[in-house]
Amino acid sequence: MDNPQPIHQKLFGEADIEAALDRLLSRAQRRLCVFDRQLSRNFANAARSDLLRSFLLNNRNNRVRIVLHDASTLARDCPRLLGLLRQFSHAITIHETEAQAKGAYDPFVIGDERDLLHRFHYDDARGLLALDDPQATLAFTQRLEELWAASTPAVFATTLGL
Repeated sequence: MDNPQPIHQKLFGEADIEAALDRLLSRAQRRLCVFDRQLSRNFANAARSDLLRSFLLNNRNNRVRIVLHDASTLARDCPRLLGLLRQFSHAITIHETEAQAKGAYDPFVIGDERDLLHRFHYDDARGLLALDDPQATLAFTQRLEELWAASTPAVFATTLGL
């Protein structure tokens, strides 16, 4: 089977980034990894929540890993995501970075180690969408593992964290 040619698309503006994120989420088949300063309210809108729900229902082994610098706003900004966390507590894990990792400033999302959405800075609405490009995602997959190691569980499905 031939490997598809990688597709790279430059992104300019919030609308481009949000559309690219939805595209990446709709393509994911096994694993989603997210790193950001905070998740925006757009992350938990109804359409995006449906994409995540579909992803999680597609296969019981599908997983979502999220690493944030600040997870304190999730309850206020992302109630649908927290609902998914309660429903799919076995499949969604949310961590918050510790002090030594707070210097990372470029959010990214990885789908199945082949698709990447990279925002160059969390205060700048420019980025890159790379599809079918495992080589481009490799460095970000490694970065995510480093951020994961420098973070602790932050949001739980239950109040007690059980």
